[in-house]
Amino acid sequence: MRIVCRILLCLPLAFTSHVALGQNRLTVSQALDFWVSSSEREVVGAADAMPEEKYSFAPTAGEFAGVRTFSQQIKHLAANNYRMAAYILNQTPTPDQDAETGPDAVRSKSQIMDYVRGSFAALHRAVAVIEERNMLEPLANSPSPRQKTRLQLAVDAVAHSYDHYGQMVEYLRMNGIIPPASRRN
Repeated sequence: MRIVCRILLCLPLAFTSHVALGQNRLTVSQALDFWVSSSEREVVGAADAMPEEKYSFAPTAGEFAGVRTFSQQIKHLAANNYRMAAYILNQTPTPDQDAETGPDAVRSKSQIMDYVRGSFAALHRAVAVIEERNMLEPLANSPSPRQKTRLQLAVDAVAHSYDHYGQMVEYLRMNGIIPPASRRN
């Protein structure tokens, strides 16, 4: 049900983003890429705003037992981006992408920043292959029986990124950091 809600919320955005770009007619891949770029800008900015010494932060006051640390949030988000990109391209995600954890060797802020940037690059490559003729074509290799099309996977990646971006914003604010998107220039 959660995936269906994500799709229903984001699907109109994918098709109406041509208004945001001020163009008459966009391809499906261009419309989706607009939203990948938008989520990338917010996520990468928030990830970079947290000092490295706070990457291990996780809230503890209240009902937060077992929640991800800031770095785990980013790695999870990035692993899902890689995972969805692989499925869109009819490839098999790596085990750490499929588990949505990211590689164990990726630990420092610099490594995590490279990993999340790479995940968005993979997502840009993946949405570039989505066209009207194949966007709703069922894929043989998909993460779930209810999520079988390239369009669903692309929308999932963007919705999922914004979901975790919201959590990243909370973690930043809990550490007295104003998220870049909320700063006045």
